[in-house]
Amino acid sequence: MRDRIAQEAARLMVEEGVRDYYTAKRKAALRVGAPDTRNIPRNTEVEAALQSYQKLFHGERQIARMQELRGSALEAMRFFEQFEPRLVGSVLTGTAGPFSDINLHLFTDVPEEVNLYLLENHVPFAADQRRLRISRNRTNEYPVLRFMAGDHAIEAIVFPRDGLRQAPCSPLDGKPMRRAGMDAVTRLLESTN
Repeated sequence: MRDRIAQEAARLMVEEGVRDYYTAKRKAALRVGAPDTRNIPRNTEVEAALQSYQKLFHGERQIARMQELRGSALEAMRFFEQFEPRLVGSVLTGTAGPFSDINLHLFTDVPEEVNLYLLENHVPFAADQRRLRISRNRTNEYPVLRFMAGDHAIEAIVFPRDGLRQAPCSPLDGKPMRRAGMDAVTRLLESTN
């Protein structure tokens, strides 16, 4: 039952654009007829099912999608170079689907500098806040900027400069979130060419 729920959650994330692991698992449990089950899979199990699903059903298309998204991410990172950008999330891990955003972490001690930079460059954006877990018992709220770069939605979370030293906790496993700088993203692009 646990595997069935993980597989259905992965399908929901890819085909229906469900972005949140918790929501995907709950919907999947309902769909497989186990709404009150104690067999809810871990996020890491859903992530593994997601990778398998994409490889099986979207093989070459997924590789092309990742190349395109990572290329766009690298362009956005160059644009934000002064804010020491890092790529995070599904574009970095290779599990991005057709509904996925490009997720960046930016670093500055004055978050308004990023807003001003976007305004100066005539980039329309929406501003919001996001609460992230920094450690087991601590969360912080950070500014979030959302905008379009060509056909791709980008979500940039703005951290203070010392946030480079400690990544927030990953929703997958609670460990520090994996981040990649421009050189690492360039290597990822080159490795799939």
